[in-house]
Amino acid sequence: MTLPRHIAIIMDGNGRWAAARGQPRVAGHKSGLEAVRLTIQECVKRKIGALTLFAFSSENWQRPADEVSSLMSLFFEALEREIAELHENGVRIRFIGDRKSLSVRLQARIAAAEQQMAGNAGLQLQVAVSYGGRWDVLQAAQKLARRCAQGALRAEDITEQDLSAALELAVLDQGAGNPEPLADPDLFIRTGGEKRISNFLLWNLAYTELYFTDTLWPDFNAGELEAAFEYFAGRERRYGLTSAQQQRAARGRG
Repeated sequence: MTLPRHIAIIMDGNGRWAAARGQPRVAGHKSGLEAVRLTIQECVKRKIGALTLFAFSSENWQRPADEVSSLMSLFFEALEREIAELHENGVRIRFIGDRKSLSVRLQARIAAAEQQMAGNAGLQLQVAVSYGGRWDVLQAAQKLARRCAQGALRAEDITEQDLSAALELAVLDQGAGNPEPLADPDLFIRTGGEKRISNFLLWNLAYTELYFTDTLWPDFNAGELEAAFEYFAGRERRYGLTSAQQQRAARGRG
């Protein structure tokens, strides 16, 4: 079965899962951590190259203050508890999003975790916190505008590759010191029944296969992930070509 190289997931349904059990919303977020752990383990086991999880959007700051505070505490606690195992499994973690919105304490813990695992060559794990797709494209455009203002780049010479390299999914090439874009997600998964991408990785999802499930995130398990993989394996990815063109291209690559 053909597996995706890069998976992006919107982990939706924690609040509804908790409400159905008469529990506060934060209880759903805590239960969802087990689904996060299982998904990472499955990706490591199957040698998936990259996994990007949408943990907290830029719009989520508008939620009730007590929920936001609980989520931030949960992020910090999860980092403290899980980093050692992730490091042992060769995972390289990065956090994408507007870090300036986070507490200094959480920013420091995030930076320490990234530094600790910077040399790992296993699963590349991106956690999107205080992230929005429009913000991502805007900050990339601002980076390129500054380069143009400095005379390092002409506006008419800007390419798609330049913009991709300025987005949050760009990975720093440790050898050359240049940002190289991580391969775009092959498979997008959203749990919880909603069928939209909710301002997540707007540029990077251009040709991604979209998979939606009614399963609430805390109930997402290995069987659910397998179903998403089977869906992906059955898709014909043409990238704007006809089926015949894509088949000829595939034979040429073989």
